[in-house]
Amino acid sequence: MNDISLPQRETPDSLMLYGFWYRALPGRQVGGSQLQKATLLETPLALGRDRQGRPFALHDACPHRGMPLSHGLFDGDQVECSYHGWRFDGHTGQCRLIPSLTADQKLKIDRIYAGSYPCEEHDDFIWVFIPEPAVPGAGFSRATDAPMPAPRVPTFSEKYKLAYLTADLPCSVDHGIIGLMDPAHGPFVHQAWWWRSRDSIHEKQKNFEPIPNGFRMSAHTPSSNSAPYKLLRLYADAESITTTIDFVLPNLRLETIRAGKYWFSSLTTVTPITRSQCRIDVVAAWNIFRWVPLGPQLLKFVFAKFVEQDRQTMEQQSEGLKHDPHLMLIDDADRPAKWYFGLKAAHLEAKRTGGEMRHPLAGPVTLKWRS
Repeated sequence: MNDISLPQRETPDSLMLYGFWYRALPGRQVGGSQLQKATLLETPLALGRDRQGRPFALHDACPHRGMPLSHGLFDGDQVECSYHGWRFDGHTGQCRLIPSLTADQKLKIDRIYAGSYPCEEHDDFIWVFIPEPAVPGAGFSRATDAPMPAPRVPTFSEKYKLAYLTADLPCSVDHGIIGLMDPAHGPFVHQAWWWRSRDSIHEKQKNFEPIPNGFRMSAHTPSSNSAPYKLLRLYADAESITTTIDFVLPNLRLETIRAGKYWFSSLTTVTPITRSQCRIDVVAAWNIFRWVPLGPQLLKFVFAKFVEQDRQTMEQQSEGLKHDPHLMLIDDADRPAKWYFGLKAAHLEAKRTGGEMRHPLAGPVTLKWRS
């Protein structure tokens, strides 16, 4: 028997992917004289804003004695460690002052760095680029620029609304991501009288294609068993409604819905905090229902409901995962999860060998499942 017909066992490795941008904190949480703590990929960060409002991210440990810099003072330009008063430039991490030095002591303090990380703010979130970790005990030098800009939510008109939601998940980033891309859980997890019922399950067929570092569910007509899509069709008075969904390493899910001049897009990320904890962040932009009273609140309510349902499911799943069970993935519904593991393995292998990444998806493919 061809083994592809059997359920395939998969064990998420919880390996975190370095060399990418990750969402750190909502922008509104960072500002003033108090630095904010964040953790990405088990890396402690201290985040702040300078006098011009530009965000920065430092490694949250003074290179002198390891005191978290987030406990220190910030004057809008430099961070002062609360232990011995060492001062560091907020953006570069370069040491500016060591108060205990006497005039005849010639230590070249400008060669000392608290680790700093490329930092950008888009769509109400602060993103931080996390490079490959340094050799333990090696210390930090001046950070290099990120090789690419931070991701952004796609927009298709000058005027639009923007909103975000966030939730902590008690699972590894692997389980968070394959839960995010799972096409079969909808009728069982996302039930609501205004969305769909369990009885609406039916066969679906979708086309997928490879894209750089990921894969795409090609433009298609949204599911006919979802009430909001029926409402959108009436509101937009459009000949057709199409949805496109991309997944791109390390953790990005981009969805775009087009209905004539109206559109909705979202960028969802599952961010690894530690090997056993991650966070889901959804940022959405739209011009649909922009003039309808309570339209933005309604859309945010729908997304909040979905995110909370997923969070509760992951919390319940974590009880079973504590016992390290054997897991299996089936065709076709779990094929996107298999592609994710394949992409991750191919990326790590390409980094190890210095060769080109071998994409696990050779070309367009059609998948079928019931949901």
